[in-house]
Amino acid sequence: MSTVRTRDGEDARSAGTGRGTAAGRGGDGLAAAARGGKAGTPHGGRGAGLALGLLSAMTFGTSGTFASSLISSGWSPAAAVTARVSVAALVLTGPALLRLRGRWPLLRRWAPKTAAYGLFGVAACQLGYFNAIERMPVGVALLLEYMGVVFVVGWLWLRHGQRPGTLTVIGGASALGGLALMLDLSGSGGISPAGVLWALLAAVSMAVYFVLSASVDAEPLPPVVMTWGGMIVGALLLGACGLAGVVPMAASTAEVTLFGHRVSWLVSVLGLSLLAAAIAYVTGIGAARRLGARLGSFVAMAEILFAVLFAWVLLHQAPTGTQFLGGTLILLGVVLVRLDES
Repeated sequence: MSTVRTRDGEDARSAGTGRGTAAGRGGDGLAAAARGGKAGTPHGGRGAGLALGLLSAMTFGTSGTFASSLISSGWSPAAAVTARVSVAALVLTGPALLRLRGRWPLLRRWAPKTAAYGLFGVAACQLGYFNAIERMPVGVALLLEYMGVVFVVGWLWLRHGQRPGTLTVIGGASALGGLALMLDLSGSGGISPAGVLWALLAAVSMAVYFVLSASVDAEPLPPVVMTWGGMIVGALLLGACGLAGVVPMAASTAEVTLFGHRVSWLVSVLGLSLLAAAIAYVTGIGAARRLGARLGSFVAMAEILFAVLFAWVLLHQAPTGTQFLGGTLILLGVVLVRLDES
């Protein structure tokens, strides 16, 4: 039984794996970005987008090690995530203000999207998942959450008339099938209707996260500024939910075990905030703006692979043959979607 954590900072347990759950184009830039970013790639193109997407997935994947150490020492998942986004907002304040010098009207124009990014991409996605795993097996909740990738494809079809090609359909089926193998859905436990609704809220929020991350207009908000604003909104909402009792908040100043050593809890909080939040979200926005919401969301599924890899290397939790097969199917799905975008 292994414990791995991802973007949501949650505790995911399954047989061998888990999850501790992207420049301006002008004119029709928003629609073009949503449809796959084919209208221009002013900051390095698809190659740079794929590199940023993989970096984002890798840094999101590190959250497993840091968050698990905090939870093992008495932190609740919600408290760990609130600390994560709060410290990330603080760290990004300086860089964000520097990027905004002389451009404050830009922040006002992007305020609604930034607020929605914080509401859905930071807060609602995690709240939905936390409540889902209280009512259903973790693997099922995660699979439902990653249905957000399908919702992205559906939104682009309905909103922008971009019907998914055959390769995208096959790639989606391959990626979701691989995800099911990686998570091992054979665990016991009932399926709660309320749990399904909470997991679907997380899925919709994930889809909104990718669509908003890919949004551009004549003068886009720098990724570091959008991340900073979203983190502030998310921290305030998560804190309010904690005070209202929607999610349990518990923290501890006891030392944590990290990489086999006893260290201060601040080490884990900083790792969770700097790597798995600040860097992960900023590079995620940069990737989505270059790749578009659809391909960006599929590349983000590599987060699961990195989480399992880190658990293998750092925690000696070797993946099973089934998980290797699942990882292969996820990568195949990403390749097929990429080919369909060409």
